Amino acid sequence: MKVLIVEDETIAYEYLSKLINKIYADIEIVAVTESISQTVKWLKSNQVPDLIFMDIHLSDGSAFSIFDDITIETPIIFTTAYDEYAINAFKVNSIDYLLKPVQESDLRKAIEKFRKLTSSEIRQYILHQTESNLNGNYYRKLLVSYRDNLIPISINDIVYFYTSEHQTSICLGNGKKYLYNKTLDSIIQNLDPEIFFRANKQFIVSKDHVKNITIWFDRRLLISLDLETPERIYISKNKAAEFKEWMVSGNI
Repeated sequence: MKVLIVEDETIAYEYLSKLINKIYADIEIVAVTESISQTVKWLKSNQVPDLIFMDIHLSDGSAFSIFDDITIETPIIFTTAYDEYAINAFKVNSIDYLLKPVQESDLRKAIEKFRKLTSSEIRQYILHQTESNLNGNYYRKLLVSYRDNLIPISINDIVYFYTSEHQTSICLGNGKKYLYNKTLDSIIQNLDPEIFFRANKQFIVSKDHVKNITIWFDRRLLISLDLETPERIYISKNKAAEFKEWMVSGNI
């Protein structure tokens, strides 16, 4: 059985490799990739592995972005230090989800689970996951904690999400702001991409609230919203074309 490991931490990769080789002599680790771009490039130019172990936090962003660039028809076992991504993981080929540090017993169970699946069952499983994801199971409301209450917030009322010093805020059109205990990586996976865009590491913005776009001197874009923001919002030159396409796409 041929396995690809997607992991950007050398210690974590070496630990997982030794654990796999200790339990299963017949498993060949064909490669390790450390980033979204490297993984996409490898998958496009090499024979498809039987199974992928994939960390979620990679050097250049969330591993879920890989699925935006390439269709993957290989089962995946996600490995991560965080449990908040479990729901998202099971939308994209995941057959299991292991928390770091990976335990030998958990790894054994995950691989045995995979080995019990027939080729037909794997195809049907991945097809089901893909269809579920394409059906647009996006958030329509969020529940935020405020004092002793849970407040429902409509997605349509949100102007932007902002993160600073490990705190995420939801900012509404009426000027109200609420703390939200999820990362932007986690949030963006459950938002309709026709409505929201991950501008940079600090901001997710709503299309309906983009008021002005300025072409900056280094080919970045400076965007202004119809609500004041705690800092300027820049779109990198690498994402500028994607942002402009996003702004004019979708239903009118």
